[in-house]
Amino acid sequence: MSYTKFVAALLRATPGNVRKIRASPGRCRSTVASTKSQEEKGQQIDGCTVVEAAPVELISQTKHAENTQLCKIHIDFDNTEEAYKSKDNVELLRSLLVFKLYIITSHPCFWMFEKLMKMTFYGQFVAGEDHNSIKPLIQKNQAFGVGAVLDYSVEEDLTQEEAVKKEMDACVSEAEKESPDADYREKKYKAHRQFGDRRGGVTSARTYFYADESKCDNQMETFINCISASGGASADGFSAIKMTALGRPQFLLQFSEVLVKWRQFFNFLSAKQGKSDMIVLEQKLELEQLKVRLQTIDLLDWNSLINDTTKISNLLMVPNLQTGHLEPLLNTFTAEEERQMKRMLQRVDVLAKHAMEKGVRLMVDAEQTYFQPAISRLTLEMQRKFNREKPIIFNTYQCYLKEAYDNVTVDVELSRREGWYFGAKLVRGAYMYQERDRAKEIGYEDPINPDYEATNRMYHKCLEYVLEEIDHSRKANIMVATHNEDTVKFTLEKMNEMGLSPTENKVYFGQLLGMCDQISFPLGQAGFPVYKYVPYGPVNEVIPYLSRRAQENRGFMKGSQRERSLLWTELKRRVLGGQMFYKPVY
Repeated sequence: MSYTKFVAALLRATPGNVRKIRASPGRCRSTVASTKSQEEKGQQIDGCTVVEAAPVELISQTKHAENTQLCKIHIDFDNTEEAYKSKDNVELLRSLLVFKLYIITSHPCFWMFEKLMKMTFYGQFVAGEDHNSIKPLIQKNQAFGVGAVLDYSVEEDLTQEEAVKKEMDACVSEAEKESPDADYREKKYKAHRQFGDRRGGVTSARTYFYADESKCDNQMETFINCISASGGASADGFSAIKMTALGRPQFLLQFSEVLVKWRQFFNFLSAKQGKSDMIVLEQKLELEQLKVRLQTIDLLDWNSLINDTTKISNLLMVPNLQTGHLEPLLNTFTAEEERQMKRMLQRVDVLAKHAMEKGVRLMVDAEQTYFQPAISRLTLEMQRKFNREKPIIFNTYQCYLKEAYDNVTVDVELSRREGWYFGAKLVRGAYMYQERDRAKEIGYEDPINPDYEATNRMYHKCLEYVLEEIDHSRKANIMVATHNEDTVKFTLEKMNEMGLSPTENKVYFGQLLGMCDQISFPLGQAGFPVYKYVPYGPVNEVIPYLSRRAQENRGFMKGSQRERSLLWTELKRRVLGGQMFYKPVY
């Protein structure tokens, strides 16, 4: 295990564990064989033994002969009768119509017809207007083995100018407004007007814009209702939240920058360790001061974060390598900014506690990379508190990011050391075009993998690592959120190799309502835990969400030829078989 990896783990350590962090040769895993001698592998760095990770084979290379005797599950994703058993013929025809319309929705008059919307797009991708109206669909899907992740999809219909104004007001602090020319912030973690409308280039993720604290309270209540409905619908439900819905995003930007600057500092220390301890000391950051700061920012637990007596601005301190001093990220924070930061954390805490009471697993959605370090860190702190007995909190990892695998492995390692249940949702990512444009325009490294194949490799690499951890301890859990049939087949193959039964409820699958039924329903009927993301809300308030998805997602739908072909195949099978008025039985 490299020292760089070791210090990265420090950012996620607890006071009780920071002195215990060691790279144990029996517990570390790596897919790369070490070429160093045994003497080179064991080193002393600041009193901590750092050992090079021993090479360990992947799942496919480590299975014993007895596993071949286990009953392997094979699922035929070409079996249209099983895939569409839950749909009547009218629903099949609607799906075919919608997938065709997705390609021609650029017609300027299309969105004038709300009734047509409800018959087509709304009926295909939205379950209903409220909790009562969505119950029949949820019950029907459950009868065929498919659960629901409820998603209240009402979205503000803002103009671009309105969205930019809201974002700049919410992300720029009072101190920055007073000194707009001050250039001491990392440009990636500052708000930029040309990217103020965070909806740009986003195909499927919903975007929240901060208005005031009352609106955040209302959105928290909406999430509470979704959690309650998920708990009432099944014994093992899921619900999803976004942190940008729960508070002013200024805090997420600032906390992300602080975390990244501390990581940079630790990387600096690790680079200097190989040369001379004196060089590190010459940076003038006194060790006692560093120790105090570590216990404040890196070792703070969730209970302290939400406590009214904790001053959140005290966390926002960063090391200055030029001066050798710790400095506040901003010179001043207003009392209201302090309260806003605290309220965001307290709202998240309310949701986590409610999820635990209802027996619902709570997935924290990933967002843009300039928010994500803070979101991931806060989610990890929640996992430390709420995942002691079972997995309640799930973090989301975007596999189109270059750093995805490093993030997954460090968090898994920490969960193993501290003994809590690791929960992850793997996605490819929803902000690729926006992220690339922003990095290029503002001038920082593109965080996205170079191409789609690289993202696929990253997804499978992260997935296999977590599956290996499940095989190792049965304390890891993963939601494979994908429409990619090859990835689903890859997952099933690995589960067969490791002898992992779907009834163990360690591996879950997720797709959007109205898409990829040929994947979801065969999985559900074979006993795998599979869930549909189920949007709901009034027609006129969901139209902005559907409209943008239709307009921006046409490229994806053009590639849905396979799904359209399967729908036609099933429809023809029913007609030729005398099932003109087929109705699902459940």
